[in-house]
Amino acid sequence: MSKYKYNNSVIDYTAIGSGVPVLLIHGWGMDKRLMTGCFEPVFEKVSGYKRFYIDLPGMGASTAGDITTTDEMLMAVAAFAKDIIGEPCIVAGESYGGLIARGFIKACPEMTMGMILLCPCVIAGVRQGRVEPLKVMEKDDEFLKTLTKAQYESFTFMNVILTRPVYERYMRDIQPAIDIQDRHFLDEVLVGGFSYDVDDTAEPYTQPCLIITGKQDTEVGYKDQFGLMRNFTDSTYCAINMAGHNLQIEQPEQFEDIVKNWLNDCF
Repeated sequence: MSKYKYNNSVIDYTAIGSGVPVLLIHGWGMDKRLMTGCFEPVFEKVSGYKRFYIDLPGMGASTAGDITTTDEMLMAVAAFAKDIIGEPCIVAGESYGGLIARGFIKACPEMTMGMILLCPCVIAGVRQGRVEPLKVMEKDDEFLKTLTKAQYESFTFMNVILTRPVYERYMRDIQPAIDIQDRHFLDEVLVGGFSYDVDDTAEPYTQPCLIITGKQDTEVGYKDQFGLMRNFTDSTYCAINMAGHNLQIEQPEQFEDIVKNWLNDCF
């Protein structure tokens, strides 16, 4: 892992591989493990990409410094891309990271050559827009009985596939970030939306884009994301059934195949 200083904040990051650069941005309160967990299996199947996994300021191993708004968060990410990556990249964002990715496209189009949005936030805030009610699609009751009350409540909060394999991926990629969250920063300091409409663009973005959503997503839904295709004219939209906001751990094979095939087709 490496460190990048931006004013008085620090971005912790990991760079893997060589080739076309890819900037990967996790969601609200998560860290880079969410993105390495689901994207590294893809890059084991496709070569020629250098991946930059970051912890957003105030999350994971990064420090926020004076950052209090999403506008400032974007400025830190853009500075990282310009100083560390230094050339146009594919930007990939999950949930809140998908909001940041669209801000990056708007602010620095010359630094991008494509975008991947995984369960992207469209309307900032908690469960805004056309989100889905929690509907468990599959569960292993015998396995669930082995969990402690705290484990059960965390795992079942938004997941819709409640099985041992999904739980193991949840514990590997998601729970560690929850365990170290700075709740004061997330709940009382950081403003979750931009001060402007990030999707109000003068010109459409014509580079390749991939939008992947879950049909049972309780946090950001899947319907509002379809409208993003107006701004991204060379875009592919996928809505995966039996998948919620953590679709990458609930339907990993579908996720990996979609991203792999999109990369092979577009780059």
